Amino acid sequence: MRIESDFLVIGSGIAGLSFALQAANHGSVAIVTKRDISESATKYAQGGIASVFSAEDSFDAHVEDTLIAGAGICHDDVVRMVVEEGPQTIRNLIEWGVKFTTSGAEYDLTREGGHSARRILHAEDITGREIERALVEAVRQHPNVQVYEHHIAIDLITAAKLEKKPLEQNRCLGAYALDINGGAVITFSSKVTLLASGGAGKVYLYTCNPDVASGDGVAMAYRAGATIANMEFMQFHPTTLFHPLAKSFLISEAVRGEGAILRRRDGTAFMEKYHKLKDLAPRDIVARAIDNEMKTSGDDCVFLDITHEPADFVRSRFPNIYQTCMEFGLDMTKEWLPVVPAAHYLCGGVAVNSDAETDIPGLYAIGEAAFTGLHGGNRLASNSLLEAAVYAGRAFRHSSEAVKSLQPNVSHIPAWDSGTATNSDEMVVVSQNWDEVRRTMWNYVGIVRSDKRLARALRRIKLIQDEIDEYYWNFIITSDLVELRNIATVAELIVSCAQQRKESRGLHYTIDYPERDDINCRKDTFIKKHF
Repeated sequence: MRIESDFLVIGSGIAGLSFALQAANHGSVAIVTKRDISESATKYAQGGIASVFSAEDSFDAHVEDTLIAGAGICHDDVVRMVVEEGPQTIRNLIEWGVKFTTSGAEYDLTREGGHSARRILHAEDITGREIERALVEAVRQHPNVQVYEHHIAIDLITAAKLEKKPLEQNRCLGAYALDINGGAVITFSSKVTLLASGGAGKVYLYTCNPDVASGDGVAMAYRAGATIANMEFMQFHPTTLFHPLAKSFLISEAVRGEGAILRRRDGTAFMEKYHKLKDLAPRDIVARAIDNEMKTSGDDCVFLDITHEPADFVRSRFPNIYQTCMEFGLDMTKEWLPVVPAAHYLCGGVAVNSDAETDIPGLYAIGEAAFTGLHGGNRLASNSLLEAAVYAGRAFRHSSEAVKSLQPNVSHIPAWDSGTATNSDEMVVVSQNWDEVRRTMWNYVGIVRSDKRLARALRRIKLIQDEIDEYYWNFIITSDLVELRNIATVAELIVSCAQQRKESRGLHYTIDYPERDDINCRKDTFIKKHF
């Protein structure tokens, strides 16, 4: 089966849906998403979206905060561009139906770690859910958009692979995707392909990401020959609820923004000794501080205390967090919340320019799947939704011009060929390898790293990849196998980039090079597949 469109969007979070809504006015759009359309990391974003929306704030201040958090390797021009395009991007979201929380006639702006002013627009503490709701409704109503839920992209289709053209004549022609429910592999051909497939938190054993975050876009782009950058910078969210029944429920940074204090089990507040901003320090510092406190004390968690704030304020400001914690028997207005760090946000990804173009013509990448240069060595809180929406607009404006001059040339794209592959009766191999990759990454490539740990991790991942390749080519493809193949690829990319960085900077901390090296290492790391 073949489906043709002007624009193919892989992913259905704020990045993909924002792009689709704009592109749909200039051509046909197909959205491929591997769960329900609303199931994305966007849906789980609690805190909000950062933008200058107050007379007490300024572009310069937002730029400065972003540069400081980024540990010296943000791209200055990208930071300013994203910050300055922020307010109009927010207005676009509002026009599409997003309802941010107001205080009187003004938007209720809050503050999070690393920000010098209140600039976080939010919808109570379910900002992502509200953004996703509005965008899904708008997309559903647009006649030029077709949504293919429960379809997982397998690989990109490129001219270099099909036509044996040299890489300088390469072009992305679409993607193969598995209909998860039906079992068929469908050919999606397009003039423009956009990767908006989100992050890769599922590469780690403990993550606050949804199950869809298996790094699919990064892995597919790498296999197709695109340049990948800064994969060593995986942000660990400092405060994920530590409870046997909670599936990595995130306690928003906004809780600390409203005065919550991190404490040891004995009640000692410890962040003062790690950073002048104390509990509002950037996430990498807070995550390492908690990791160090746990290792020093032997405790399996630390505690987040907001009991000193009025109970009515806490319940009204954080209704979702409050209710969810109550379901686990924890009343955050009366008791401390047990928290631990967990893999949260990938600051690296598919390298793109200011128009979201990759180095494969016809292929764009935005959102968490992309490396734009905005985040540098550490993402400033609530800049991710902003980046995704800003780059969705830039990708649309550039690709809508490019698509006018392109003629569909899809007749030569072959259907997916399963060859002699058979059904497997040993899915335990997939689950075993999945668990092994994630445990290896958590133990060796986590918050604190070393050369020895990275080398051990790479050896193990290579062995697992050999097993996956054998399994991939011998058995009929499944969504679990696709995701396993992708997390193993992304794991290798994270380790390989980490091995290049001989210093500690931002989210990458190694005991072998504990200091920042601005002379030799103030640069991005890149990796590209050799054919």
